Amino acid sequence: MTTTSRQIRSLVSDDGKLRLSLESTEIPDPAAHEVLVRVEAAPINPSDLGLLFGYADMTTARFSGTAEAPVVEADVPASGMQMMAARVGESMAVGNEGAGVVVAAGASDEAQALLGKTVGLFGGELYSEYRCVPAAMCLPLKEGATAEQGASCFVNPMTALGMTETMRMEGHKALVHTAAASNLGQMLNRICLADGIGLVNIVRKPEQEALLRDMGAQHVVNSEADSFADDLVAALRATGATLAFDAIGGGRLSSTILWAMEQVAVSEMSEYSRYGSTTHKQIYIYGSLDFAPTTLQRNFGFAWSIGAWLLPNFLARAGGEVMGRMRQRVAEEIDTTFASHYSARIGLAEALTAEAIAVYGRQATGEKYLIQPQQ
Repeated sequence: MTTTSRQIRSLVSDDGKLRLSLESTEIPDPAAHEVLVRVEAAPINPSDLGLLFGYADMTTARFSGTAEAPVVEADVPASGMQMMAARVGESMAVGNEGAGVVVAAGASDEAQALLGKTVGLFGGELYSEYRCVPAAMCLPLKEGATAEQGASCFVNPMTALGMTETMRMEGHKALVHTAAASNLGQMLNRICLADGIGLVNIVRKPEQEALLRDMGAQHVVNSEADSFADDLVAALRATGATLAFDAIGGGRLSSTILWAMEQVAVSEMSEYSRYGSTTHKQIYIYGSLDFAPTTLQRNFGFAWSIGAWLLPNFLARAGGEVMGRMRQRVAEEIDTTFASHYSARIGLAEALTAEAIAVYGRQATGEKYLIQPQQ
């Protein structure tokens, strides 16, 4: 077996430049509780782009190097350098999750049990040909499941399940989700249909509406439609949703959702209060598809909260039993409920080409890329 592994790395220099490159690193021998995975598939998620590109202005990207060893450089504005000060000068490997075959294992029983198995894994540095990780970070896939099926076994599935777990933990009974036609949104829709949870799906295009309705979604509203406000209120009234997860972040969508929730709550009050309803309404921003400021128009009373939601933080709060239950469900339903769909499959070097970056850098619904490091 080869002793080196190619991997994509991202470096921010002190002169305000981002540098992406494909580098070779030494493959370590697994320690007792570790396994070495030959990575066969790793998705490009929005959270990966945060590390890959950071706050660089990718419209300034310059491409050099060779087809086998490409290099991408881009300028980082002063404001971006402030945000990334802690990583200046540090070459960082990229790729939150992936899947592959365990080709070597440490001496522990836990590690040895995974030898030869196809596993999903989460732990960073997965845009790489090989990755050495603790055995506990691996999710053994069921018999017959492929690395491509298991590549997105953590970020989207655990996020979608985390949303429904948060709903239960905080006493809500239904959900609202934006950017709902995404891979994650489709998973959440399947979970809610299976578990009998009311879900309001917010999309931006008619074809996204059609996609979700064909999947059985009961409440789909288009934020670009003239009837959006009325449609949203009607869907909230039907579901009783008082909890929303917003992947957009910027703009006024979160504010509009809070307003619509308040319209439903106020209509059910028996007497007027100048402070609005006492029904608590919660928005969690978990994505940044829009980097504009989050704008709130204070027309939704005083019983509300808005905050950030991040999967690792949720898992730390939920505890081992909840996380174990979530992981088990993902493993059992990896090719059904948690199936992911990819628009393109590319190798490590191709991921650093202008053509590929122009597509996956848009973070557009329906354009999810899969890196196949062995390609």
